[in-house]
Amino acid sequence: MRTRTRTGAAVITAVTLPLLALTVSPAGAASAAPGFLEADDLPPHATSPWHAGPVTKGLPDPQQFCMEGAVPDAGKTYHRLFHTEYDTHASQVGVTAPSETAAGKLARTLEGRAANCAADWLRDNPGSSASWDDYGTVEAGDSAHVYGVHTAPPQSEHGVSLFAVVRKGAKVTVVRWAQMGTLEHAPVDAFRTTVTKAAARL
Repeated sequence: MRTRTRTGAAVITAVTLPLLALTVSPAGAASAAPGFLEADDLPPHATSPWHAGPVTKGLPDPQQFCMEGAVPDAGKTYHRLFHTEYDTHASQVGVTAPSETAAGKLARTLEGRAANCAADWLRDNPGSSASWDDYGTVEAGDSAHVYGVHTAPPQSEHGVSLFAVVRKGAKVTVVRWAQMGTLEHAPVDAFRTTVTKAAARL
């Protein structure tokens, strides 16, 4: 697939490793939340198992890269964080929208955020470089779309992320996988399998 690359002019850290959620989920949160991935559902890591944090009410802190401010932080929003023993990590945010129409609108907004992420990041980080790719849809749920984003601040580590936006009925989830590297290092095929599992669990 064709990779889109842009350049621009400042330095920030391309990938921020999310901290594990240390807060215990509220009683009954897991049953009220959309279904979430398990650690074994994520793309296999060559030398480390995946570890999953609890399903927790609200948005992660910090919010998912590229998705800041786009996901409603309401009573029916939950998240789960995942990590390996290395820099590879992942996060999932799930939302139950008021209706299927509202869920469809939210999914389109989040897809737009992923597609525009490289360009938006460059505007905030001139002098850096970034690229992205649209890896297409996955036959899962009512809609599922996969994107890849690569960011490279000057004289700093390259970071690569895979994003999936999935909708099933009135539920929407965003899954992000990330590590140091470029788009060539992204496990796209394995991530598409993860997307199928995310839709099934949603």
